[in-house]
Amino acid sequence: MPPNSLARAATARIQVLAPVSELDFLDTQSLVLPVQVTPLEAWNIMHSRPLPGLKLAFRLRDAISALFGVKRIGSFSGRRHEDVAVGSKLDFFLVEAVSDEVLTLTVRDRHLDVMTCVTSSSGVLSITSSVKTRNLFGRLYMLPVRPAHKLIVSRSLKRLQKELQQRIAAGQ
Repeated sequence: MPPNSLARAATARIQVLAPVSELDFLDTQSLVLPVQVTPLEAWNIMHSRPLPGLKLAFRLRDAISALFGVKRIGSFSGRRHEDVAVGSKLDFFLVEAVSDEVLTLTVRDRHLDVMTCVTSSSGVLSITSSVKTRNLFGRLYMLPVRPAHKLIVSRSLKRLQKELQQRIAAGQ
């Protein structure tokens, strides 16, 4: 992404769990949008069809995590969400903030806290995920999740870009 596009992305209020120095994981990935969309619209497009292997990965995650007293989260439902409100659920996430520029989601459990913030402003969509681990299981859990998360977000953003470009080509 060109440097000036990153500067434009900073106009939306990105939220993280804690000061950066206190986080155990922080990842931000951005996309210059071919057409403006809200964070919820982007979420719906990215999660309308699960990425290959993702349901299996979530099943495996749930089976292993349950052995350590961590609640099951299932997977992304693929269901379209027309609107959400603070305090409602978006799949397994709790909606903490929602507007035309920001969608902030959290999951809090005994092993870690996760916050994902989707921002859409000035033609740039960014996904920022921050994690604070709570115990040894949380730190071990993040070993495979760290690279998997980055790959999932990257592929989801590519899917979003492709879908938006197809809509433009179709005149929608």
